Amino acid sequence: MKLKHLLAAAVLWSLALASPAQPAQAQSLEEFEKNVTEFTLDNGLTFIIIERPVAPVVSFATYVNVGGANEPVGHTGMAHIFEHMAFKGTRDIGTTNWKKEQQVLAELDATYQKWLQESYQPVPDSARMDTLWSHFEALQEQAGQYVVNNEFSQIIDRNGGTGMNASTSADRTNYFYSLPENRIELWFSLESDRFKNPVFREFYKEKEVVREERRMRTESQPFGRLLEEFLAVAYTAHPYGRPVVGWHSDITATTMEDARRFYNTYYVPNNITIAIAGDVDPGQARTLAETYFGDLPAAEEPPPVYTREPEQRGERRFTIQGQSQPFLLMGYHTVAQDHPDAKALQLLGSVLSGGRTSRLYKRMVDEEKQALAVQALNGYPGEKYESMFLTFAVPNQGVGVDTLEATILEEIEKVKEGALTQEELDRVRTNARAGLIRSLDSNSGLAQALASAESQQGDWRKVFTDLEELREVTLADLQRVARKYLTKENRTVGTIVTQTGEPGDADE
Repeated sequence: MKLKHLLAAAVLWSLALASPAQPAQAQSLEEFEKNVTEFTLDNGLTFIIIERPVAPVVSFATYVNVGGANEPVGHTGMAHIFEHMAFKGTRDIGTTNWKKEQQVLAELDATYQKWLQESYQPVPDSARMDTLWSHFEALQEQAGQYVVNNEFSQIIDRNGGTGMNASTSADRTNYFYSLPENRIELWFSLESDRFKNPVFREFYKEKEVVREERRMRTESQPFGRLLEEFLAVAYTAHPYGRPVVGWHSDITATTMEDARRFYNTYYVPNNITIAIAGDVDPGQARTLAETYFGDLPAAEEPPPVYTREPEQRGERRFTIQGQSQPFLLMGYHTVAQDHPDAKALQLLGSVLSGGRTSRLYKRMVDEEKQALAVQALNGYPGEKYESMFLTFAVPNQGVGVDTLEATILEEIEKVKEGALTQEELDRVRTNARAGLIRSLDSNSGLAQALASAESQQGDWRKVFTDLEELREVTLADLQRVARKYLTKENRTVGTIVTQTGEPGDADE
């Protein structure tokens, strides 16, 4: 790493770690480096330990380098379903009798697989399907008799845990919560157990929870439907075009056996990064890591995603008609986060819509009252692979989506012509720096940021060196990436327009 990058990191780190007893400016580079300890177990599992003893609390972040983009064809939503499973307990927690429960679960899954196979026959035997389903429901009720609901989370709560949650994206799955510093061994015991010995307790019930999430967030939300359709139109090959929550039929088709294969492939030590931040002793943490995670068997590297989205041959458009607020969504294929143009595209999005003084907000919301909201950003739906630059706007009453589109395109053309100022660029860089410092102001923020950078980019230092790369972006770079990527032939446009009168009529 370049010395100037480390120095920049040291300055930012000192701001995050400084305590009243030690002002930020007093920390040297050597002191900064002493705050972070990183090690990798023999099985490939990476740990990052961040000493921040400002309070007797420790935050934990487990990042698994698997998301929606890694799911096998026919099983979209798998990463999200497995995220739900990780809170269902272990062989010892969440059950009154694991051996008996396990036997029922095995029969339950076998019965569901038979029902599923029959349902996909050219002419399904409805009587056999009814019989299988009745048996499945009986087994599900029988399995439920052994379940101790929420015991895993209750243990954490009783021991002072806070912030327990998880999330799944196109690129990764992460799990996080905090505990008092004297409960650190409890975390190692619980976290290792739920990932070493996964149980698929209430798997089919939890699938219905996921299905309900899909209904609420996508099928019942106009913008959710627009976004899902947009990605399906914009991506013809790459798995970024598939919904992280999963297609309805894929949720139905996924079995416990499918989930087990997914776990065996991706939940392996060399695909997991764990960050621990707070009042923690690195030596103790390493000993506990070896004790509780060291016996996880090493495994082969998970299969990479080789598919690349082919170059778009022309503008793509679609319209959804419905009784809802109109929306406009435009996007352009761009680059992955490790591409030299990624930082310029990030700043371009901020210049266009980051805050009340940004170009699109000032013109469309404040001055001309065209829009209720407008946003531009790079890096959706993920950043690990070639992604998209999105612009999204909600029209004001009486304003058509075509007017919003014309205005946004006008502002993009101004960027291509070199209309941006150094003041605008400096403002968004300052905001990016301030945003990073705010995000690192807590143990939880530190743990999640460093685990994410290590998992996704291969080096936790990217949290800080990315800012140095932002500093090197010039106005010429913004103009260049706008000209290169924000072109008509590379554009996908999706709209929701309000349907009026007879079906098929729409007010645009």
